[in-house]
Amino acid sequence: MVVPIKGFIENSLIEWEGKIVSIVFLPTCNFRCPYCHAPHLVQSPNDLESIPADAVIDKMRQNRGWVDGVVVTGGEPTSHKHLDGFLTSLKDTGVVVRLDTNGTNPHILKDLIAKKLLDCVAMDIKAPLQQRKYELVSGVPCNIDDIQESIRIIMESGIEYEFRTTVCPTQLDGDDIEEIARTIQGAWRYILQAFRPNHCLDTGMLKIEPYPAEMLRDFAARAGKYVDYCCVRGEEGKVLQRNW
Repeated sequence: MVVPIKGFIENSLIEWEGKIVSIVFLPTCNFRCPYCHAPHLVQSPNDLESIPADAVIDKMRQNRGWVDGVVVTGGEPTSHKHLDGFLTSLKDTGVVVRLDTNGTNPHILKDLIAKKLLDCVAMDIKAPLQQRKYELVSGVPCNIDDIQESIRIIMESGIEYEFRTTVCPTQLDGDDIEEIARTIQGAWRYILQAFRPNHCLDTGMLKIEPYPAEMLRDFAARAGKYVDYCCVRGEEGKVLQRNW
C-alpha cells in the first residue's frame, strides 16, 4: 500500500458539504487542462515532499469522532496502482471517503465502488462529450467512451455523487453547459465552478477575465432543467438530502 501523498489538509469545512473532512492530494494527472490550479502536482510532483501514508492514516484515527471523512483528490487519484489499498486503510479508520476523478479510468472506478471503498464520487466533466472539444479543454487526446462509461457507472452506483465543470470563458459558454447537463440528464447534483485566473498551468490563462457571477447563475439555471440540482460553487444553499 504505497501511494505518493504530496499534500494533506487536516480539516476543511467547505470541501464536502455538510461534513468536516481531511483532504489528501495525490500527484500526477493524465490531463493538462490549461486552467488547472495545481500545476505543481501535475508538472513537477517529484519536487514536492512526500507525506507517509501511515502518518495520514494515524491522523485519521486520532481525529475519528471529530472529522467525518476524507477527500482523496489530485492530480488524478485513479492513476495510482495501490489506490485501493490506501482507500481500504482509510475506510478501516471508520470515516467516509470521497474520490475526485476526471473519469478516464472507468474500470478502476467500477472496481472501487464494487469493493465498497467509496461513499461519494465527484467527477469533473470538462466539456460537452465531443472529441475535439473535450481534447481542447483537457489539453490531451482522450477517450470519450471512457468518460461516458464513468458517468454511467457513477449514476447507477447508488452512492452519493456530484458532477462538476469549471467554466472558463475561452473554452465554454452557456450552450456548452446546457449540453453537458443533457448528457447527465437525471443526475442528482451538478456544480459549476468559476474559473479563477491564478496558479494556472498555462500562464496565458492568467489574463482571462472570469464570467460574471450573474452569468454563471444563468448557466446554472439552464442546466438545472435537466438535473435534480444545479448551482454555482459557493452558492449551494440547502440541498434536499437523499437516502444513499
